Amino acid sequence: MERQSQRTGAPTAPPSASVASLVKAALDAHQAGRLDTADSIYREILTLAPTNSQALHYFGVLHYQRGQHADAAALMSHALKYDRHDAACWSNRGLAAAALGHLDEATICYDQALQLQPDFADARNNFGVALQAQGALNEAVGQYRLAIASNPALVDAYLNLGTALGKLGRFAEALACYRDALRVDPASAEAHFNTGNAHNAQGEHEAAVASFERALALRPDYAEAHINLGSAIGKRGDYAGAESHYRRAVAIAPNPTNLVCLGGSLGAQGRLDEEETFYREALTRDPHYADAHQNLAWLLLKRGDFKQGWAEFALRWRKSDYEALAVPGVTEWRGEPLKGRRLLIVGEQGFGDHFQFLRYARLLQERGATVDVCVREPLRSLVQRVPGVDCVFSGKPETSYDFWVPMMSVPSCVGTELSTIPAELPYLFADDAKVKAWRKKLKKTGHANRRAGLVWAGSPTFGNDRYRSMALADLHALARVANVDWYPLQKGPAHAQLAVAPQAFRAHDFSGELNDFEDTAALIMNLDLVIAVDTAVAHLAGALGKPVWLLLPANSDWRWLEERSDSPWYPGMQKVLGEWAGVVGEIVNELEGR
Repeated sequence: MERQSQRTGAPTAPPSASVASLVKAALDAHQAGRLDTADSIYREILTLAPTNSQALHYFGVLHYQRGQHADAAALMSHALKYDRHDAACWSNRGLAAAALGHLDEATICYDQALQLQPDFADARNNFGVALQAQGALNEAVGQYRLAIASNPALVDAYLNLGTALGKLGRFAEALACYRDALRVDPASAEAHFNTGNAHNAQGEHEAAVASFERALALRPDYAEAHINLGSAIGKRGDYAGAESHYRRAVAIAPNPTNLVCLGGSLGAQGRLDEEETFYREALTRDPHYADAHQNLAWLLLKRGDFKQGWAEFALRWRKSDYEALAVPGVTEWRGEPLKGRRLLIVGEQGFGDHFQFLRYARLLQERGATVDVCVREPLRSLVQRVPGVDCVFSGKPETSYDFWVPMMSVPSCVGTELSTIPAELPYLFADDAKVKAWRKKLKKTGHANRRAGLVWAGSPTFGNDRYRSMALADLHALARVANVDWYPLQKGPAHAQLAVAPQAFRAHDFSGELNDFEDTAALIMNLDLVIAVDTAVAHLAGALGKPVWLLLPANSDWRWLEERSDSPWYPGMQKVLGEWAGVVGEIVNELEGR
């Protein structure tokens, strides 16, 4: 959060000696934090001298400090009627306007203060905060720099400048700002906290942990630092340590965000009944809190409680995420009759989610709809062959529709239960010409061995990637299994691990020729089996109707359900769940047994 600065300014001459002494007494009490005493004296002054601008101004500041922002604004406006040259009053009037959400008015007030006093660092800083709240990040950066030039000791300006630079993705510059803040105030818990956030954004997780720990050493009741430290150590797999910090945060500030974090750490440890309690508590505090609905939905779906799970999942939206997906002027479909209607399915989330839920196009067509699908560009040609799909495009729709629906909301709209999952396979189909081209290429190897595709890692940008992905070295035991030819389907940074892998994994590496999912699908159709961690390729192979052995960590994703070795989404898929060493051992035994 951006930090606003408040400045009292120097008192002007009072109208009489008695009022002057009261003003001094009020300001002394106010600055000493004796707000009730100051309140009483301000009221006495305004009874004696209703136009005393100082009393009006600082009585307004007192109301602002108590959260009574409308009263604060009225008092400061009254003060400015009698002294329009008080830069501090203009600046504080801006603070009150900003607190009321009147950001345009706030910027006008700060501008007035700066016209009167161009080197007013607090007003510059506050001007930057208002601009930043309006999304004018570059302009805010300019104001923060001017504030620092006027007052190099203003810690708030360094912190705010760092925050704005971080939002612009300029994390190295943000870190430099936080270092400057710490030079001015080495005991600033906020500076250490912000430093941790900047390190985290750059992937420097250990440095982030150290910064959060320093922030907490300075301020043990810093709830946000407990949350971010918990998240950072949770990424190491230390869920119990994360839980400890989340519990501290909840004890300090039991808000919905902190409750959801605590619930998530319990779920990662398999303590599902305890996990649910905290999501429901978050929703009692904020019935519209999207993250609590989403996490509760995942929990219910993982248990197989589809009726409640999909209902919760329908409430998963943050306002900004929904608005980015919604089709303006078109009604969102929520289960209305579809006969004779045009329906647009809008893809959401990752490629794997697309592959899993495209199955619903056929069902919706059977209900009488003409079904179009909007997906990300790399999927267009593959999706065009999905049964039930009339037209596929990327970008904005160019035709009119009766309804639109987010792709992952369809199960809720059609009332999907475990027993009614549309699981007719295949529903994705590779390009025939590419399948034949790969068949010809693979025949040249001259082997009669079983052909197995292999994927060991997902996208490193995925939030839970640390747990769903594995190192190729963990799979080296597979290379010793006889009569299996291995075909790496791995893309991305993890592909580099092949350089030091056994020859059996490198002998049939065609991944350089896999330019898109069309190429991957065509190669998969020439394989006997795909062994993969929880990635889009696992969904792709399953939707193509190919045998898949899915490698899952103990805290697997909701869609794979609890205590099952199969998947109702992909009949024939086998799941192998647990610690990676045990998972690989099971696969070796299974391959050798066959």
